[in-house]
Amino acid sequence: MSIAAVVIGRNEGARLVACLAALKGKVQPLIYVDSGSTDGSVAAAQQAGAQVVSLDMSQPFTAARARNAGLAALGDQTSFVQLLDGDCVIRDGWLETAQRYLHENPKAAVVCGRRRERHPDASVYNALIDDEWNTPCGPAQACGGDAMMRLAALREVGGYRDQMIAGEEPELCLRLRHKGWQIWRLDAEMTWHDADLTRFGQWWQRCRRAGHAYAEGAALHGRGPDHLWVGETRRALLWGLALPLYTLLSSLFVTHWALALLLLYPVQILRLAARKNLNWAFFTTLGKFAEALGVLQYYVARLMGRKSRLIEYK
Repeated sequence: MSIAAVVIGRNEGARLVACLAALKGKVQPLIYVDSGSTDGSVAAAQQAGAQVVSLDMSQPFTAARARNAGLAALGDQTSFVQLLDGDCVIRDGWLETAQRYLHENPKAAVVCGRRRERHPDASVYNALIDDEWNTPCGPAQACGGDAMMRLAALREVGGYRDQMIAGEEPELCLRLRHKGWQIWRLDAEMTWHDADLTRFGQWWQRCRRAGHAYAEGAALHGRGPDHLWVGETRRALLWGLALPLYTLLSSLFVTHWALALLLLYPVQILRLAARKNLNWAFFTTLGKFAEALGVLQYYVARLMGRKSRLIEYK
């Protein structure tokens, strides 16, 4: 049974070349969806033997729309498809492992493995992302951008939600689970990922995008039995907006002693550090301010009757 692959990207350069080279001869067809690259990515993909789909950039870009375009190009040529970002490289043995699991478990719609940062020591932000990818093995609620999926299951739920600018995979997986499908995280090496996050501003934007995803996911499915991202949205608003705003107003109009409320932040950091480590706890707490901005961006756009544009961090 053949495996197809859909790779999405924009201006990934040498990372895309490495991504496609690792797939060549292992998948059929190999589809690359380009989102307005100006660095020769289209020519590089064609040279690598990939079928290129160029998105209409007159419409707002989302990764979800790119993946759907790639899936549409597959037709009925295959049963399983490996979804991959252009800054990732598939690991040896993963395709066979994932295909075998899907073949042996007909209720499984999605399987993913361990995604690792190629350069976790390059920055504190890369290290945080590498840790973020290390999710528990076994039945899962969701996957990330890299995963092998059963094409019939994807089509049953209508694929990705085109207009979501972030968090499209968990939202897709929720709809799959509601249809009785299963998501599995296998104890196997899946991909190398090159986040290339070296600046604070990049990390901040990534957290802001996460906040937007939380708010949109909660708006779509927060009232259902899964309460998708309701807690995450509330925590972002509490720590990133409500507490600092209440502290500021209270100190200005009631008493300067209200500034003591800011001591809740180091207390929260120490509490979280007991669960993992101090570095993770500090950035998790700090990230709530960026997440709150993302939540507000979603709410403001919704109030004005428009969709948010992509929040990019590279």
